[in-house]
Amino acid sequence: MRVTPCQAALAGAIALNLLLLYCAWRGPSPPPSCRPHRGVPGVTVLLRDFEDFENDLAGTARSFASLPVPVVVVAETAPYPPVPLPAGVAVLPLRPAADRPPPLAHPELHVRTRHVALVPDGTRAVPGLLERMRDALEENPGAARLVAAPVGSAPLRCLELRLEPRAWTARYGPGVPGVCRAVEGTAVLLLRTRDLFALPFPLARPVPTALFVQAAFRNWGLRVMPAAFPAARRSPVSPHGRWKSENLVETRRRRLMRDLGIKREVLADGRERWYGCGKETARCFGTVHARTPQYLLAGRWTPPCCLRALRETARHVTGVLEAAGVRYWLEGGSLLGAARLGDIIPWDYDVDLGIYREDVGKCRWLAAAAAGEPVEDAEGFLWEKAAEGDFYRVHYSRSNRLHVDLWPFYPRGGVMTKDTWLGHPQDVEFPESFLRPRVPMAFAGFTAMAPNNARAFLELKFGAGAIENPEYPNPAVRRLGQD
Repeated sequence: MRVTPCQAALAGAIALNLLLLYCAWRGPSPPPSCRPHRGVPGVTVLLRDFEDFENDLAGTARSFASLPVPVVVVAETAPYPPVPLPAGVAVLPLRPAADRPPPLAHPELHVRTRHVALVPDGTRAVPGLLERMRDALEENPGAARLVAAPVGSAPLRCLELRLEPRAWTARYGPGVPGVCRAVEGTAVLLLRTRDLFALPFPLARPVPTALFVQAAFRNWGLRVMPAAFPAARRSPVSPHGRWKSENLVETRRRRLMRDLGIKREVLADGRERWYGCGKETARCFGTVHARTPQYLLAGRWTPPCCLRALRETARHVTGVLEAAGVRYWLEGGSLLGAARLGDIIPWDYDVDLGIYREDVGKCRWLAAAAAGEPVEDAEGFLWEKAAEGDFYRVHYSRSNRLHVDLWPFYPRGGVMTKDTWLGHPQDVEFPESFLRPRVPMAFAGFTAMAPNNARAFLELKFGAGAIENPEYPNPAVRRLGQD
């Protein structure tokens, strides 16, 4: 079929109108193109890490705009109080407003260059240094995806960063030359624009931590440049400003770690930062269905903050029981963890103890719970009778319902039995001879009492080889080998 010039012109007009309609439907936005561009040579400077109330934003923007390079100020909203920015410096607000189009529907459209540099507040430009960083990145593309250059006279310290997603943990350590995953110190960070905006949290704060952790998940290398950017001379921050800044930094870091799925950081000097639940918060996971917590379905194990709280609760409860003369022993998965690891099983979500039912009245907290009165002890642990049947729970706190279950057994014809059975495979009667005598066993950082033949006791409840063959609580829902 032959196309006439008139038909070709008509088809072109229709295509142009469709393109114009699509652009109009997308709404007004800063990018001049309706489709992402491949990027032009150069480096765009993003100013992201600054505080509204005390900053050097105008000076930093003026310094880098003089190179000249594109400079973009990135913030939730326009800085307040207003900052006199140089002509040509753009402001990218991230927080949506009901009366305006989404500002960050396609953030990559706001950066047209192939490379981008995230510059800390108070940095001064050095002609040619951004280009040298870019060249260092591109001269060996497989070796590094990030380049860092120090700000000020203090050199950057290279760190190793190892992520343990299943344990919700990030571990820092001294870096080995050529194997740098993070840096300690103030730095300008440069990377390819496409790499930055391929990250799930490209502009999260604090910027360095957000980039280092996301890069470590992807096994990206980091190269450190010896050349430094000067730091501006700044007036000392006021005490009130310092207080506000420290609180904001902590709030942002906690939000970032929640988004990245990290609840514990182990620093290079051995100190730890915790971001999970505590006594004043709810626990990190919801109601458990089919004995399979949600985190197991996500390929993770019990959050470390929850394990820490369970250890603390177990130590407290066993201490109270021993002081009151209540005979108890490690039960079920808790005994299994003690025999296998000397600790709570890494994916367990509670601690199980058996007690002699006739001893309940010896402990004031248990006696109050048995009478139907939840009671909080002097250490803030909550004792109550379980709603599911004739047993007791001791919660980490009123808010945080991580708990130790206390199962009241009684002897009948030489066999230990109880009145509530929840249908778990290991929920069976057993000879009282396992408790005559009870023996001490290492568990969760302290010594607890246990049946005198843990292996035979566990194989009676879980089957042969239970200690040597770990498995999740309900293999029909999730098996250990699926991780």
